[in-house]
Amino acid sequence: MGKLILVRHGQSQWNLENRFTGWVDVSITAQGAEEARRAGRELKDIRFDLAFTSDLKRAQETLAILLAECGRTGIPVAKDKALNERHYGDLQGLDKAETAKKYGDDQVHVWRRSFDVKPPNGESLKDTAARTLPYFNEKILPAAAAGKNVLVSAHGNSLRAIIMELDHLTPEQIMKVNIDTCRPLYYEIGAEGEVLNKFFV
Repeated sequence: MGKLILVRHGQSQWNLENRFTGWVDVSITAQGAEEARRAGRELKDIRFDLAFTSDLKRAQETLAILLAECGRTGIPVAKDKALNERHYGDLQGLDKAETAKKYGDDQVHVWRRSFDVKPPNGESLKDTAARTLPYFNEKILPAAAAGKNVLVSAHGNSLRAIIMELDHLTPEQIMKVNIDTCRPLYYEIGAEGEVLNKFFV
């Protein structure tokens, strides 16, 4: 049995400013760094074997702080854009409240919360899952199934795609799942890649 811990990055500067971030490479805030330290303290009893993160620095910064806090800085870390946040296309950088005024609350809600509707020139959650899950199923899940303790530091929507797969959720169910910043989600994974147990740390 292996452990798989999923962590959404700490608060970023554009989370703070209420902007659509997507693939724009912004750093975490001081609060985000403190959230990462808190998560590291919560996970200090787990001896991680390897970690995975996205190609974006807010996830990488969170991972580095978290691993330092729990004393696991020497483990192998794989970085890949397959774990990047959903690409918000033309909405990236825009203030969410201003965007709602421009396009209407209902339209912005559809872009943010539907499974397969894309924002202009962006990705839907379905698109995000299509790039995240092959990487997850090839690289991450087999390591946990082999008995390793694996940490993933990523983003709200790439993690939603993974949770949808692990928990066998429907598109309607996954869109109701909220993932808080730096609140570790813990899975115990069996030898066949099945979920044996799940809880928030």
